[in-house]
Amino acid sequence: MTSGQTMNSSLAHPAPGRAPVRAQARQRARKERIVAVAMQHFAERGYDGVRIEEIAREAGVAKGAVFGYFTSKAGLFLAAYQAAARSFSSYLEAPPEVREQGFFAVITYWLVRTPHLIREDWVPYRVTLLGNYCSSLQLRREITQFLLREDPYGTQAFVQFGADRGEIRRDIDMRMVVSLVDWLMDRFQDAAVTEELDPGLFGSAAQSPPVRDLRVQEFVELLRSAIGAGGGRPE
Repeated sequence: MTSGQTMNSSLAHPAPGRAPVRAQARQRARKERIVAVAMQHFAERGYDGVRIEEIAREAGVAKGAVFGYFTSKAGLFLAAYQAAARSFSSYLEAPPEVREQGFFAVITYWLVRTPHLIREDWVPYRVTLLGNYCSSLQLRREITQFLLREDPYGTQAFVQFGADRGEIRRDIDMRMVVSLVDWLMDRFQDAAVTEELDPGLFGSAAQSPPVRDLRVQEFVELLRSAIGAGGGRPE
């Protein structure tokens, strides 16, 4: 067989698995497109205001395809929530000069940055806010399991970073510290998010930047007193 015949034969009979790989890539791209459209819709309209047929039309797929991929509206929202959470930076992605200052400097950095990040891209913040406060018990359970399983914000590595630097108490279980940091940071940032996106949800009106900065300082000192190796302010 000549080289030309070999080439023609390979074109006529593609290697096994090549077509399925391309098909899988198309399927993945289609799912990602649906999730991206869904994130925008959930952020703009809330959970109850979203219509699957509108998401399908904007994503360029049939309504049945959305249910085929995600089973239900709740399944689609869970996928949107997961995509939103994965889009955020992890704690240790703070700038090197901030990390060099230590655990509590990183905490301060992300808290101060939160309002700015919301203005840059409010959609994922709105979606996570909906998941944290406006979802069913079953959906909330699945969100909690996802956060525990994937640790998208890198809290475990961040707490270990603090422990390795001698900044975190070692007389309590590190898992307890991880849970405490996760919960308190979520609640504090959610309050900051609602000042921008849903004023009044936490019972307080939007506050000036100096007041927000003072609240960040007070929060960090409270956290330091709870889990800091020295307790209270650094020497």
